[in-house]
Formats: sequence, structure tokens, C-alpha cells
Amino acid sequence: MQNLFGIGFAGAFIALLYAYVQSRRVLSFSEGNDSMQKIAAAIRKGANAYLRRQYRAVGAFFAVVAVLLGVFAYLGMVSKFVPFAFITGGIYSSLAGFIGMKIATAANARTANAASESLNKGLKVAFSSGSVMGFTVVGLGVLDITVWLMILCYGFRCGAGETANTMVMFGMGASMAALFARVGGGIFTKAADVGADLVGKVEAGIPEDDPRNPATIADNVGDNVGDVAGMGADLYESYVGSILATFAIGATAGYSWNGMFLSLALAVVGILCSAVGTLFIRTGEKASQRELLTTLRKGTYIAAGLAALAAVPLSYLIMKDIEGANWWGILIAIFSGLIGGCLIGYFTEYYTSDTYKPTQELARASETGAATVIIGGISLGLKSTLAPVLTVSAAVIISFLAAGGTLVTASEGYGVCFSRGLFGIGIAAVGMLSTLGITLATDAYGPVADNAGGIAEMAGLPKEVRERTDALDSLGNTTAATGKGFAIGSAALTALALLVSYIDIAKSKLSYTLDLSLTNPSVLIGLFMGAMLVLVFSALTMNAVRRAAENIVVEVRRQFREIKGLMTGEAVPDYECCVDLCTKGALHEMVKPSVIAVLVPIVTGLILGVEGVVGLLASTTVVGFVMAVFMSNAGGAWDNAKKYVESGNHRGKGSECHKAAVIGDTVGDPFKDTAGPSLNILIKLCSTVSIVFCGIVAAYSIF
Repeated sequence: MQNLFGIGFAGAFIALLYAYVQSRRVLSFSEGNDSMQKIAAAIRKGANAYLRRQYRAVGAFFAVVAVLLGVFAYLGMVSKFVPFAFITGGIYSSLAGFIGMKIATAANARTANAASESLNKGLKVAFSSGSVMGFTVVGLGVLDITVWLMILCYGFRCGAGETANTMVMFGMGASMAALFARVGGGIFTKAADVGADLVGKVEAGIPEDDPRNPATIADNVGDNVGDVAGMGADLYESYVGSILATFAIGATAGYSWNGMFLSLALAVVGILCSAVGTLFIRTGEKASQRELLTTLRKGTYIAAGLAALAAVPLSYLIMKDIEGANWWGILIAIFSGLIGGCLIGYFTEYYTSDTYKPTQELARASETGAATVIIGGISLGLKSTLAPVLTVSAAVIISFLAAGGTLVTASEGYGVCFSRGLFGIGIAAVGMLSTLGITLATDAYGPVADNAGGIAEMAGLPKEVRERTDALDSLGNTTAATGKGFAIGSAALTALALLVSYIDIAKSKLSYTLDLSLTNPSVLIGLFMGAMLVLVFSALTMNAVRRAAENIVVEVRRQFREIKGLMTGEAVPDYECCVDLCTKGALHEMVKPSVIAVLVPIVTGLILGVEGVVGLLASTTVVGFVMAVFMSNAGGAWDNAKKYVESGNHRGKGSECHKAAVIGDTVGDPFKDTAGPSLNILIKLCSTVSIVFCGIVAAYSIF
């Protein structure tokens, strides 16, 4: 079966070719008039400058870690391949985000100009740019995996088990790069957004993206470095991590190369299905918000349906001859992942879109002030965790039992059945992420539409253009929340698979039997440590946004006060100063939470041993998943409640209701774009770091 792994190269080529074709399509559209081109150029300049400085800082960190891993590899404490895979994972993850950011900053003015002709044309340009991001991520992910498969299988003649257990360690580089990108980009974008809204909308009473606001360009830059580059690195890591974890579990379950090939084949087929799904994304000129949601939903559902159909022959042909394998049970596990992903997307949409009752009720709370908006948003976010938790729980238990697992621990052959059931959970995660190409496209399109609205406002385009871009932007808020929910759900399944891989690897390195019962003090303390890590990490990222935003607020107030003629439009604000402040703040503030996320699992292991790490990983996964859903959905609802008021409801823009809704939105900004999405990386980074350093923990732990 390993002779067929070359199919990964074909899948990667198709994905990257499709991304290239879509990028040429985007670039064929006009950027509009001179004013629009100048604004777009300023956004590109700021985004490029930030990413250059971020990559220099992250590159230095990676160099230090790579040297340390090299020393550990030389001493036999980690696999000799890990230092090299760590570097390639970081490079691919960063490259995915960089390419997405480049096309997004090229598409924003083109989307605004296309929207001046029709809503459908604006949607076409924005979604095409999102497709570049989506298919670049899956293309690079499959390419990275396939290259390493070839190196290990043919270059070093490794067996299936050795290959799988080695490759599961490869996610650390991608996870670290994704965390830096998500945290740093999230701090940048939300510092600018909060500063621009609080001083511009609330204090000065000027519209969003008004050219008189000094933080406007920084806000638009932030959409690209946080919501595009950060998100691309994030989902690259999720995509690769789910496949690698399933590799390792498949080897433990005795599925050898066949289990690995099934995961890779599903990813390749998902690329083709996603490409077909994108062909169905179109809308009419007078489309309502619900109709816009429907057209995007149709594309993703068609892709998922095609992937489900393709999974039938794949499961049968690849797994039918494996002794003990239940191919139709594995197929059900794949279905559960695909359906679970769609359900998470639907429920996220329900709680965050202003076409549904929850967000409309949240907007109505603005009638009584900002406090009730904030209380309502927190309540909505907490309540919204119910459906995703039940969905993921159902996907886990269905995939586990269908693939051959059993809940009767005293049954004969329980260990083998347990491993096969866990393979079902892993393959469910792969199924959920198999159509990531189109799912990520619907997510990445949002920041482009947001930027397009800003350019339309700053360039003084006709009112109907801003109305179209606002419709696309509001839809983008919902699809972004949906994408985050999808990423968080898949992260939970992937983290569970990685936890099992950690336990299997630890067992092979220990001379005693693990005691993972809750009565073991190490496990219990580890559970507390994991919950604490999630909360402290969230606090650090939220506080980082606060400090960076304070600097922007002070600077914007200073410019309004000191630059004569600024408020009358006779003078030009100093945009670059705000961009520079956001850049410095983000790069400084991202270090502490990122380093803590790496060190806590290692320190916990060295003190409490393997059992303590298992407790930490379990708690981080559960608490992190629920916390991430709460933050993402609350923030998305606050944002769209503000949009709902701005569309003319509850006395519209400039009213006291509008100011209350804006304050709620500023509270939600770091929820949904900094702390929340960073948590799904945290729970997987903890697992990958623990797996890489498992040998050291097993040999040198205190207890």
C-alpha cells in the first residue's frame, strides 16, 4: 500500500494549481481608481512590514529550539528526524499564512471595485481570494506529509509503525508557528480595531473606516495579519495534525500502511470535492443576508456530500482485506466527522448571524445600554457551547463504537478493540477536515470583504457600494465564526487522538504500568494544571490586547487633539504611527503566552511524570474546547449585533443604542479573534510538545 503514497503529490499539485488559477482570476480584476489603489497599497505595506518583523522574531526562536532539539536527538532523547521536521513544519505553516495574506491584500480594493458593479461580482472576487488561502493550506499540508512519508519509507526504509510514531512528532513546528501567528496577529488586529472603534465611533462619533481616524489603516492591516495569515497557519496545523495523529493510532490498531493511506486518500479526495463545491458559490444582486448564507452553505454541503460518497469505495478498497478491520464501521466514523463539521458550522451560524433570533435579541439589549449588551453576549456565548459539545461528543462515541471499539473494559481483546475505536475517532477528524479547502475559503473571504468596506468608505465610493460591502462583511463575520467553530471542533477530535498517541508512546518508554485513575494525585493535579493553563493563557492574550489597545486610544486621541483640521478633513492623519504601535505591541506581547504554552507541559511532566501530563492534556482539551467555543461565539454575536444596529435597527448609526453595541463589540473583539481561536492551537501544541519530549519526561521526571 505504501507504493500508492505518491497520490499525495497529485493531490498537492491539484490544490496548489487551483489556488494559482484562482489567484490569477483575482488579479485580473481592476483595483479601481487612484484613491483606492493608494489605500490598498498602504494596507499591503503595513501587512508586509508586520509579517517581516514577526517572521524575524519567530525565526530566531525557531533557531534556538531547533538547536536544542538537535542536541536531544544527538543524545537519543528524541527522534533524529524531529529537528528537521520541526523546521519544515514551521516553514510550511508560515508560508500558508503568508500566501493567504498576499492575495487578501491584493483582493481588497478589487472586491470594493467589483462591488460597485454588482453584489455577485464582489462576492466572486472575495471568495476567489479566500479559495487561494483554502487550497494553499491543504496543498502545502498534503505536500509536507507526502514528502516525509517518502523520506521515511524509501529513504530510510522505516516500517509502518516507526514511520507513524515518528511523524506524529512532526506537528510541533507547525503548532508553534501557528500559535505565534494567531496570538501576534490577533493582538495586532484587535488593538487597532478596539482603539479605532472606541475613539472614532464612541467618542468622536465618526463612521467606521472613516479616513479621518488615524487607526483605520492599522485596523485594515490587522484584518490581514490576524484573520488571514494567522488563520491560515492555524488551520494548516489542524489539518496536518489530524492526519498525523490518525497515522499513529492506525499503526497501534494494527492497520499498518492501509490505515495511513486511507487518511491520505481522504485528504486528496477532499481537495477535489472542495474544488467542485466552490463552483456553486454565486448569488443574485438583491440577495438577502439569509440568501448569501445559503449560497455559501450550499457549496460546503455539496463538497461534504461528495466527500461522503467518495469515502465509500475508498474505505472498502483500502480496508476490506485487513484482518479485524470493519470497513463499513470506519466509513460510519468518516460520516460522523463530516456531519459533525456541518452541524458545528450550522449551530455557530445560528448563534452568531443577525438573521437569527439570538443575535437580534442581543442587539435589542442595546436599548438599555452597554452593560446589558455585555451581559447578554456572555450569556449567549455560554449557552452556545451546548450544541458543539453534544455534536463532538456524539461524533466521538459513534466513531469509536462503529470502528470496533467497546465500552466494556472486561471484554476479551479489549485493548485491540480500544485501539480500533480510537482509529475511528482519528479518521472522523480527518473526515471533518477533508473539505477544509472550501471551508477555509468561506472563512478567509470575510477579512477581504471587511477591507473592501473600509476602502469603499475611505475612497468615498457611492452609498450603494458600501451597502454591498457591508452585506458581504456581515456575512464574513458569520462565516469567520463558523470557520472558528469548525477549527475548534476538529481540534478537539485531533487533540483526543494526540492524547492517545502520547499514552501509547509513553507506554513504550516506561518499565511500569501507567496509573491513569482519578485517584492518582499526579493525574488529579495535572487536571488542575490544564484548566489553569487555559484560563491563564486566555487572560494573558486578553490583557495583551488591552495594553496594546490603550496605546492606540492614546495616540488617536492625541492626533485628534493636536493635528489641526483633522476632524474637518483638511489634514491627513499619521496612519503609520498607529501601524507601528500595533506592530511593536503585538510582537512584544505575543512572547509570554506563547512561551508559557510550550513550557507548562514540559515542566508538568518533569515534576509529575507521564501521568501528570495525561491529566494536563485531558483537562486542556476539554476546558480549552468549551472556552474557545464560548469566546468565539460571544464575540461573533457582539460583532453582528453591532452590524444589525448599523443596518438601521434600534435607531441605527450614531444613536445611543449604536454606541452600546460598539462597546459590546470591542469587548468581543479579543474574545473572537485573539484568545478564542488561539485556544484550539494551545490544546494541540500541548499534545505535540508532550509527545516530542515524552522520552525526556519518562527518564527524568521527579515523581
